[in-house]
Amino acid sequence: LTQTACWFPLLTLRPRTLSAWRYRRSRAMAHCSAPLTLAAASSPPVPCRKPLPKALAMPNLAPPILASEWLNTPEHLTLDGLRGRVVAIECFQMRCPGCVSHGLPQAQRIAQTFRPQDVVVIGLHCVFEHHAAMTPVSLRAFLHEYRIRFPVAVDMAGENGPLPQTMAAYALEGTPTLLLIDREGRLRARHFGQVADLALGAEIMMLVQESAGA
Repeated sequence: LTQTACWFPLLTLRPRTLSAWRYRRSRAMAHCSAPLTLAAASSPPVPCRKPLPKALAMPNLAPPILASEWLNTPEHLTLDGLRGRVVAIECFQMRCPGCVSHGLPQAQRIAQTFRPQDVVVIGLHCVFEHHAAMTPVSLRAFLHEYRIRFPVAVDMAGENGPLPQTMAAYALEGTPTLLLIDREGRLRARHFGQVADLALGAEIMMLVQESAGA
């Protein structure tokens, strides 16, 4: 099987929830072991879900990005400071094959396709495994090697376990995960795994066309 995503092991789930998680895990073809490459994945993309209507989006603002360090930007970015633009956050790990094969290249295509005054692309390096191998120093070299130019935040380490803080705040299942935040700062979509470019582009354009005060 072609393995396209890295899962965080949820070891404290109740039996019924665990069964559902195992089902989702089997469909996503779980843990990392494929070689790192930027070549297009051969497996069919996971269908893109329709974005949440504004009335069904998170009633409050999306959680802030809790970063210990920022790369590729001279200043720390905040979701409050990006209000008025759509924000696409690519949550990844540098040693996750799915992130390298399709998550990060897709984020680069988003940054190249949409105007920066409409859409901001941010990377979030959220490490929940192999912590010693994925340090900020290694990440800096990785970004240079793969020519990733958009800003990247290093997710702040968790206080009570391996799961970093922003990843926990968004209840992410693993990497790669793409978050879409609308002009008003609300979470409108969360895609775990591979997403088709055309469907994702249409989804982002829908959010771009919404006015900030609507």
